Amino acid sequence: MADFLRNIIGGTKSSATPAPSADSDFADFADAPSPSPVSFEAAAGSAPFGGAAQTDRPYTKWYNIHERYSLNDFRAEGFILVAIVVIFTLHFIGTRLNRAKSRAWIKAHAPVLVGEFAVVGYGAKSQPDQDPEKLLKAKSLFEYATYATGRQNIAFMDVKLSLKKRFNPLMTFIETAMGFFLDSFGTPEDWVEAAIYPFDGKEAQIVPAMPGAAELRSKDSKSSFDGFVWAIVNKDKMKQLREERYDLSITFTKDNSKLPAWATVMSESAEVTETLLTNELASAIKKAGDLFDYLIVSDQPVDKPTKMDETTPRKRLYLRYRLPSSNNYDDLAPLLSYFVRIPDQLASSAHFRPEVLRKIKAVRDENIKQIQKAAEDEKAEERQVERDRAKKAKRDAELNALDAKAQKKFLEKERERELRKSSRKQTVRA
Repeated sequence: MADFLRNIIGGTKSSATPAPSADSDFADFADAPSPSPVSFEAAAGSAPFGGAAQTDRPYTKWYNIHERYSLNDFRAEGFILVAIVVIFTLHFIGTRLNRAKSRAWIKAHAPVLVGEFAVVGYGAKSQPDQDPEKLLKAKSLFEYATYATGRQNIAFMDVKLSLKKRFNPLMTFIETAMGFFLDSFGTPEDWVEAAIYPFDGKEAQIVPAMPGAAELRSKDSKSSFDGFVWAIVNKDKMKQLREERYDLSITFTKDNSKLPAWATVMSESAEVTETLLTNELASAIKKAGDLFDYLIVSDQPVDKPTKMDETTPRKRLYLRYRLPSSNNYDDLAPLLSYFVRIPDQLASSAHFRPEVLRKIKAVRDENIKQIQKAAEDEKAEERQVERDRAKKAKRDAELNALDAKAQKKFLEKERERELRKSSRKQTVRA
């Protein structure tokens, strides 16, 4: 109690040695000096107040992108960009070349088409001063087409231009290489094919009932002609045409003195050739040169008929020739002009003697008999399959109606019959 009072009234001081604390974890910090405040003065050599503070990290090129990278680091991207530019450039140039080639063709032949047909192209009635380029329609980057109608003896005419794929040089190279090594692949070419669909006396079924159409339906307008197959072909294309077209496979080939040495006639009758091969046509083919591929007048299908419905005669006229690289059509325009006028010649003079028609019809009848025989064989085979199916169903029903012992006897008798049949067949063969 005395010590307590002395401490309160400030008595004798305690020993200099402090008493040990109960928490010994902070004993190491007991002798640490007290922190003193740092003077607020700018260090020597430091930036003025408000400026960027100096750091200890040294300046490197990491902070400038042009110093971090070089053009060598973007070499792959550069090749890709160059390839894209080259592809788009070739695509653009090839498309322009194909468009220019189609325009050159329609400009050279527009006067012939507009002069022969009332409607050319896919628009309204053609005008003499109409832009020729509007008469042609682009179906793709390498295919163009036009259409013509409104002419006596012709229902309509389709024209198709097929050009090289100049916008894709790699594909053109592959097709050229395959055509060089394989006969089944043709080399890429620029060509045009025209197909005429004659009225053949069916104006009343085709021409709509409208003012002025009565003239086409009059009896004086006879556009029908006898059916036959006749063609003038380039000898380089003759073998291919025989293999690809059924109508030309039924003709025989014979050279003609009116034609050049590289062309020949494929016909069913010599009288047909005498009627259709005129001096004007021979002159137009000679003028066209070896760019000419074929001119065909046919009433038979391109593909061999396999059904009776496909044997119905459908008269068509075909003309095909390749396009010149110079885009000069002075030697080819007369050929198309004569081709358009062939239906007039057919309607007026393609009516032959009964002997000639009988010979022409004999080939068609033979093919019809083959189709009929094939159809009958197919029906007989179907009937046999039905009989076998009914017989098997009856046998299964009889077998299921028997008990196990009777089924065993039934199967044994069936096996014996099959063995006798097989032995009898072997004896006959021996």
